[in-house]
Amino acid sequence: MKKSLAFLLTLICTMTLTYGQVGVGTQKPADAKMLFDGSKEMLHEKWTYWNGPRLKAELPIKWEIVADPVDKGFAMNSNDPAAAGGLYGAADIVTKEEFRDFRLHVEFLIKEEGGNSGVYLQNRYEIQILDGDYGLHGIAAIINEHLPTQEAYNGVGKWNAYDIMFRAARFKDGVKTEKARVTIYFNGKKIHEDREITQVWGGPNSGMDGGNDGGKGITDRPGGIKLQAEGHNVLYRNIWIKEVNLDQSSTDF
Repeated sequence: MKKSLAFLLTLICTMTLTYGQVGVGTQKPADAKMLFDGSKEMLHEKWTYWNGPRLKAELPIKWEIVADPVDKGFAMNSNDPAAAGGLYGAADIVTKEEFRDFRLHVEFLIKEEGGNSGVYLQNRYEIQILDGDYGLHGIAAIINEHLPTQEAYNGVGKWNAYDIMFRAARFKDGVKTEKARVTIYFNGKKIHEDREITQVWGGPNSGMDGGNDGGKGITDRPGGIKLQAEGHNVLYRNIWIKEVNLDQSSTDF
């Protein structure tokens, strides 16, 4: 009994160290992959423009590396000139590597009121970044599907963090049997607990499968992490990912 209890406590501690650290400044676990560390070298090594139907930008990536306005170090600015006027899909960047189930950490800072961008899971499902809006198209929403359960936004000019556990849609013989699922912490507060995600929103210019059956035609293929250029000064830093195998349907952590 004592050995079983000790094993259980060890397992709980391991899970906490692996998944439970959330919020601004959370460091990458040793077994996770750094996707952006503030350097131009990593930006060009790990990312590329998403080759969607509205792509207007040309490599190399024009997202500028800027001094962190709050802390020491550097960040990247999503205000690519090709996306001026909110032309999403014109200069979005996506990781070259594609993923299925994962734990993702992303930090962002909105420099001005109304700043707009977005984090796309598998280049399909958008977690919105939009200052001044708390609706289904607003900050921390699983866009058009789920409102955050509480407001946790730190505001303009401050760093914020999404910590995400994502489970890809499941298929059998090419037919979708389970929808994608996600749990999200926003600045250390759980705002979405094991929510289903139905579709890609925004049409073919938004993300992979966006043009299939109005965004409902999800396909069985992995996808990258995408960051949206909307013509606004939204900064990103400290982005890392840990691939996991979520055999059970729950994403809660």
